[in-house]
Amino acid sequence: MPELWEVFIRPKNGIDFRHCGSVRAADPELALQAARDLYTRRQEAIAIWVVKSKNIHALDPDIRDVYFASADEHPERYAGYYSLPEGVEDI
Repeated sequence: MPELWEVFIRPKNGIDFRHCGSVRAADPELALQAARDLYTRRQEAIAIWVVKSKNIHALDPDIRDVYFASADEHPERYAGYYSLPEGVEDI
């Protein structure tokens, strides 16, 4: 059975790649062709990436606090933590 590939495209009007869906294909070249046919029919992209789904690793939502909790513990990292000196209107 063909492998599952995740498809990312870079739209003409942006610089970031975005996930747009998945395709099944036997190899990277066929995955690119399938992605092109399915997700860029109206020429809305300037670049395509395909990645085997099994090679994408995501954070388990049950343990996300371990990864992101420290942001709240360091308010000095954010501009809103500081007050502007007298006479300064904008930085």
